[in-house]
Amino acid sequence: MTLKVQGLVGGYSKIPVLKDISFEVNSGQLVGLIGLNGAGKSTTINHIIGLLEPQKGAIKIDDIGLKDDAKAYKGKLAYMPEMPVLYQELTLKEHLELTIMAYGLDSNKAWRIANKLLGIFRLANKLDWFPANFSKGMRQKVMIVCAFITRADVYVIDEPFLGLDPLATRDLLTLVDSEKKRGSAILMSTHVLSTAQEYCDYFVLLHQGRIKAKGSLQELRTLYGNDSASLTDIYLGMTQDGKSNE
Repeated sequence: MTLKVQGLVGGYSKIPVLKDISFEVNSGQLVGLIGLNGAGKSTTINHIIGLLEPQKGAIKIDDIGLKDDAKAYKGKLAYMPEMPVLYQELTLKEHLELTIMAYGLDSNKAWRIANKLLGIFRLANKLDWFPANFSKGMRQKVMIVCAFITRADVYVIDEPFLGLDPLATRDLLTLVDSEKKRGSAILMSTHVLSTAQEYCDYFVLLHQGRIKAKGSLQELRTLYGNDSASLTDIYLGMTQDGKSNE
């Protein structure tokens, strides 16, 4: 299972935000898409999930692109947005049922997974609640459960830590690690660099729509010329001092 982004040029207008972005996320790998606000992280993600069409380049999951087979491509992908997107007229239970139907999941198996996740994220007694009853953190937990019941080949997670309390953050990271061990490929965008450094296997550092560097932490440290530098040191140093792998 591999997500490949190759030579991606794109954005929201004819003037591209992203300029020749290329990277891979492989099975069993958690890749951190790193950048400050405005670096191009969400624009990259919106191309991957199909909300934006590339001006140039290609995005494929296991060599399948959206234009090749949209159903197969989307069926391999689960997305967790930065801001929770819920249907106000549907209960939590109905959100889960809708996800199961949309992905064509086996209902019994999916509900076994869902019930376990509902317990982990302390939502088991809230199946009949509507989104209006949930706090932002609880809405985010609903999105987590909906995404992870799919057992997708590829997960795309956009800024997951905003609004989550420390316990929910820990539970999410444990869940991500479990899915990684199962063989999923996981792309996580974040500007919480300390957490990314601790959990990600590989990093793609974006700045002003370009990749400034990519690699493991040790590879980035070697590139930066400091074997003890933190991810924050490396990112800020490369973006402020003009250092890059280009």
